[in-house]
Amino acid sequence: MEPCNSTLQSGFILVGILKDSGSPEVLCATITLLYVLALISNGLLLLVITMDARLHVPMYLLLGQLSLMDLLLTSVVTPKALMDFLYRVNTISFGGCALQMFLELTLGGAEDLLLAFMAYDRYVAICHPLNYMIFMRSRVCWFMVASSWILASLNALGHTIYTMHFSFCMSREITHILCEILPLLKLACADTSRYEHMVYVTGVTFLIPPLVVVVASYTLILFTVLHMPSKEGTKKALVTCSSHLIVVAMYYGASTLMYVLPSSFHNPKQDNITSTFYTIVTPALNPLIYSLRNKEVLGALRRVLGKYMLPIHPII
Repeated sequence: MEPCNSTLQSGFILVGILKDSGSPEVLCATITLLYVLALISNGLLLLVITMDARLHVPMYLLLGQLSLMDLLLTSVVTPKALMDFLYRVNTISFGGCALQMFLELTLGGAEDLLLAFMAYDRYVAICHPLNYMIFMRSRVCWFMVASSWILASLNALGHTIYTMHFSFCMSREITHILCEILPLLKLACADTSRYEHMVYVTGVTFLIPPLVVVVASYTLILFTVLHMPSKEGTKKALVTCSSHLIVVAMYYGASTLMYVLPSSFHNPKQDNITSTFYTIVTPALNPLIYSLRNKEVLGALRRVLGKYMLPIHPII
């Protein structure tokens, strides 16, 4: 056991998922491939949405922000985890740990709110198409984007400051892939049960209302779609919404396990897998889920990359 506050000088040791894996080299290669995939797919999606004027509409503005958040989120975690494994240096400074926690909470929280706004966007587009450009005018869209970033940043700042104010003396080893609240609190000298309860309440407050918005939006969308006279319109609406629902299920499922499940149900291995899923796996899959069956995105990709791009066909 080290003296309290020694971590201010020596920092922490991240004992991530790679060290505990039975085949760390295989897992390292898999994570590397997922990271490269996340960089390329999210980067291409951002490029296409930015360069193609036909995609300068609310739906793709929000989708572009989701790609940006995914790109930043996986970059906060993955390079550090890979470098630690390759160079056998698992340390992270006290300040570095605080910064990583703040960025991860900000990006994760912003994505949580943005997914709810994206569900509302689909609800307006399908249930109130004639008023879509009124309800989703540019000012409203940017307000949604700014709200996601600002609220998530304020929540992350509060949690980061309060978590890092504790004295840590139990150990320097964080049995986690990144600096996150609950694994770090296990190292605190003081009783953190009240704060853990506050983290739980905050998690419920931050996750449940947006999830309610998502469920309500898609329930209303389903009723509308089932009464559409056009089979083509019904198919297009279902394809668009099914992509969003897959992303929502992956993100909210992992976030609920991490922040809503009471601490008594947590164990290091489960938390490591959960965090790896929503910081490494989902950022790689999200752009593929949204774009592979989207003719508008694929068409824009052809136009932007031109003759250098191989033929792309939507998956039906």
